[in-house]
This record gives sequence, C-alpha cells and structure tokens, in this order.
Amino acid sequence: MISLVEEEKKEIGILVGLDKGEKNFEEAFEELEELAISAGGCIIERIVQRLSSPTAPFYIGKGKAKEIAEICKEKKVSFVLFNDDLSPIQCRNLSSLFGCKVLDRTQLILDIFAQRAKTREGKLQIELAQLLYLLPRLTRLWTHLSRQTGGIGTRGPGETQLEVDRRRIQEKIHRLKKELEEVKKTRFIQRSCRQKSSWPTACLVGYTNAGKSTLFNLLTNSKVLVENKLFATLDPTIRLFEASGGQKIFLSDTVGFIQKLPFHLVESFKATLEEVKEADLLIHLVDISHPLSENQIEEVNKVLEQLGALDKPTILVWNKIDLVKSNGLIKRRIQEYPGSVPISAATGEGCEKLLLKIEQWLKTKRRYLSLKLPVDRMDMVAKFHQVGFGVETDYQPEGILVNGWIPLSFVSSFEPFNLLSNGHEANDHEGHENGNMKRIQ
Repeated sequence: MISLVEEEKKEIGILVGLDKGEKNFEEAFEELEELAISAGGCIIERIVQRLSSPTAPFYIGKGKAKEIAEICKEKKVSFVLFNDDLSPIQCRNLSSLFGCKVLDRTQLILDIFAQRAKTREGKLQIELAQLLYLLPRLTRLWTHLSRQTGGIGTRGPGETQLEVDRRRIQEKIHRLKKELEEVKKTRFIQRSCRQKSSWPTACLVGYTNAGKSTLFNLLTNSKVLVENKLFATLDPTIRLFEASGGQKIFLSDTVGFIQKLPFHLVESFKATLEEVKEADLLIHLVDISHPLSENQIEEVNKVLEQLGALDKPTILVWNKIDLVKSNGLIKRRIQEYPGSVPISAATGEGCEKLLLKIEQWLKTKRRYLSLKLPVDRMDMVAKFHQVGFGVETDYQPEGILVNGWIPLSFVSSFEPFNLLSNGHEANDHEGHENGNMKRIQ
C-alpha cells in the first residue's frame, strides 16, 4: 500500500468527488480532505462533478478526467484522491491518464491505519484489511502482460504468474486470520479474567476525533496519545478506574468511526471491536461543536448495528462544550436527547455528572444486601468483600453483620443470610453512599 508520507516533504494532491445527490456528500468530502491532511498530504484543489451515476471507464466524465490530467501536469501533482472506491479498471485508466498515483477513500484510510498501528495485533489487522482490498484488484498489477498479442508462449505465463500471486495472497490472508483468531482467544481470556473480578466494562465509542482518548485519560489518569487528527487512536486500551465509594469499572478506549468506514476494516478489526460488542455499557461521545454532530451519531450507530451492539445500554455524552459559544445549543441537544450529558473532557467540566450517570447505571447491575453470617463463615465474609463495594462489617458474638452492594450474579449465594426482604431496594441503606464521587482533578 502506497504511503502518502514516504517523502520528507508533503505530497501535493487533488480531491475529486462525484456528487450523486447524496444527503451527506459535502460532509464526506470535507472529511476526505481531513483524512488526506492527516496522512501527510497537501491538497491544492478540490474538484466536484455532478452525475447521477459513475462512468465505467473513468468514474467521472471523460472530459472532466482530461481536465484533471492537465492540472496534474501543470502543477506537478503527486496523487489524485477520489471520495469513493474505484474499480481496478477505473484506477488503471485514471493512473495512465493522470500520470500520477490514484487513490480512493478506502486505500487512503488503510494507509492511515498502517501508519498508526503500533501493536502486533493492530499491524496484523491492517495487513489483513490491505490484502482483502488488494485481492480483487490484483489483475491491474499485471497490465503489461495484457498488451501482448496472445498466442502460444505469451498468454499462459501471464495467467500462471497472476494465479501464483493470487494464491500467495490467499494463503497469507488465511495465515493472518489464524493469527487473529489467536488474538481473539487471548482477548476472550482477558475478558474472562475481568468478568471474574466482578467489575463491569464500559466502552468509549464515537466518531473519530470526538475526544474519546482525552476523556479516557481524564477518568483513568492514563497517558494515551491525544492528537487533533483523525484516527489518532488505533489500538484499544483498557484501564480500571474507581467511580464512587470503591465502585470500580473497566474502561475501554477504541478506534473512532467515520462515514463509509471500509467493510474490510470492520471485518479485520472484529477482534478489537469485540470489546465494543462484549461491553456492559457504551459511552457514546459526540463533538457538540461539530456542525453535523447528529449525522455523526447516525454513522456511529450504523457501525454499532453492524457489530450487533446498537441495543446495549448507552450514555450519550456531548463533548467539547467549552468550544460552544451558545448555551442554547447545549440545552437544545439535552432536550432532543433525554438523559444525555454535556461535558468538556479537556477542562473536566460536567464530568461529575457523567460519573453520576455511570454510578446510577452500576446500581442496576448490583443489589444492596444486609447479611447476618455465622461466626464460622469467614469465607463468605471474605467473598463479600472481594466482589462488593461500600462494604461495612460488624463482628458481634451472635453473628457477623455485613452490608454492601454486590453484583446480581452473586446474590443467590448470599440470599439465605439476607436480612432484607427479596426485591427490597434498600433505599434506607443508601445513606452510606453520600454521593461523593471521584472528583476529576
């Protein structure tokens, strides 16, 4: 996969978009320029053509293609970037006409991911996505053979070489999938260990550059890379943080989503994105300062639906309120999305309200018990302390009194010793939680 940052200086490029009357065309085109800049390119011109459908030979019209070819020659353009995926024949024709690199949206995103992948898992996933993208386009690498006249001794070798390369790529894809299956097993073991600890998992999701890593660092006191560019975070990170009264939760920071997220990426990153699928709670971050924030919510929901995670309990968080000049916009968004929380991950404003929301959700995953245990059941006292939070213990001659919140999965084992009636919400016992939450410094 060709990288746009192979040279020390930025490569000069042109953006080309085909406006077919799509609802979010302008937003997608703006985003394409951000992607190109994020990859290290310098965009000198944006060209849009309005057509009801792409043309077979050049995707755009032939006249427009010749016009772009003249610009490429005049301004010594290094690459031409298209807003949609191109077919192998279109890419070949355009490359020949322009005399420079021709990239489509998927190829650019794969290039950016290849630059950002740091872990072995991330590199495996990117390599797999690149090969899945390359395989159906392999024929254009052998166009020099198609110019031969054919006949005995000419046609066969070309086909043989092509088949050899195709088989090698398929074998490598198979090997990468096996290696990612091992990664998947490792992640399953890690999740099992986390589940045994009885602490639930929340996952930060959202559009790329919504501020997920900034919030992750704020809540967990971590130092995950934070940059104002698309896909700054690629490899997932998981940390345990304390929400309130000793109540803990695992928090996962994952890759951001964008419009037209390539299918190969979603497929290749399933081992990573399973963290989203297996999470108990999703924290959906939205950049409230972005003019098309509601469209970004729709795009994220599309990916969540594809992952089978759209119906999970979700807290919608409006981030970057420090960049919004009008309080009216914040109030309107909260009214439009009841239960949503406005915050600024950069300044910490509103984060206590988010923690309160998380705490309220955690209570739905746990139940308050007041136990009277026999003096010879210290094993149960130890177990209650291990899985519970806000635990209070009083040793008396006639028995051991233990109060606290425990996960619902452990309730049945303690129920015979519960002094409270079944289903009691223990409102009178919530006083020990005085609402003092971990303050964001």
